[in-house]
Amino acid sequence: MELRHLQHFVAVAEDQHFTRAAERLVVSQSGLSASIRALERELRAPLFVRTTRRVTLTEAGRALLGEAERILAQVRAAHEAVAAVQGVLRGTLSLGSEQCVAGVPVAQLLAAFRRLHPDVEIRMRQAGSGELAEEVAAGRLDLAFAYRVQPDGDRLRSVPLSSEPMTVLCHPGHRLAGHGALLAPRDLADEVFVDFHPDWGPRRVTDTAFAAAGVRRTVALEVQDVHGLLDLVDENLGVAVVPRHFRHKRASLTSLPLAETDHVEYETVALLPPPQAASPAARALMALLDTAGALGQPGSARGGTPRGTGSA
Repeated sequence: MELRHLQHFVAVAEDQHFTRAAERLVVSQSGLSASIRALERELRAPLFVRTTRRVTLTEAGRALLGEAERILAQVRAAHEAVAAVQGVLRGTLSLGSEQCVAGVPVAQLLAAFRRLHPDVEIRMRQAGSGELAEEVAAGRLDLAFAYRVQPDGDRLRSVPLSSEPMTVLCHPGHRLAGHGALLAPRDLADEVFVDFHPDWGPRRVTDTAFAAAGVRRTVALEVQDVHGLLDLVDENLGVAVVPRHFRHKRASLTSLPLAETDHVEYETVALLPPPQAASPAARALMALLDTAGALGQPGSARGGTPRGTGSA
């Protein structure tokens, strides 16, 4: 089995199209098809179901995809490790992040990383914490900043970075705006909520807190971005429970503290593969994050409580 066969297979699986995958790989479509056929012959199983419009993975293809991604990630890590020993950090840093994670100034961190390591290509994508955890475990991301998830033994570890209380945002004309005391979930039982997709950290925290309090809530307006959430609350279409630093993003909204319990802390973590599988770029980024002076205390930059990052 050749590495290029696995590279070709993963590209087709990602694009679900032979022509687009061939263009991305800068190979001929006939050469790409021949590579996939050779892999299928070796494995004695079809890997794709081909139609005129797209290709989809067979059961055998799905089984191979995770292993192929891990193998390719390990090969990249090997090349980068050798370069690092020679004193040059090269390759790619693939980073995932939730939007507006608490306590980690992602843009500032990446800018500092680029100044130190200009030969490393930076790639970044945003998604929910569960999806980011799967991407790191599969080797598609070097690391991710996300809400805490359950570590996965041999494939995923979680390094605590910071924690931050949750707060309620509402329109200044809303009935809660003049509430003088701490709010509890029961005080919000009859409200209409604006919230993120269930995989996002703030939604996970809020769902857990309300479930623990035995309070049902209605999420009528579900969004995929922070500004969309703030716009809807600004139009008095609902209230939102969000990490405390969100209150600085829209001065026109009223921020009300939520009573602190074990269930209403937004905890930011770095999701990484096991130490032996961490790429040199990931280790360098974590080392930079640990150097708080270079970034103005990243663990507390947005009002969170910093925690030691430890070694990558």
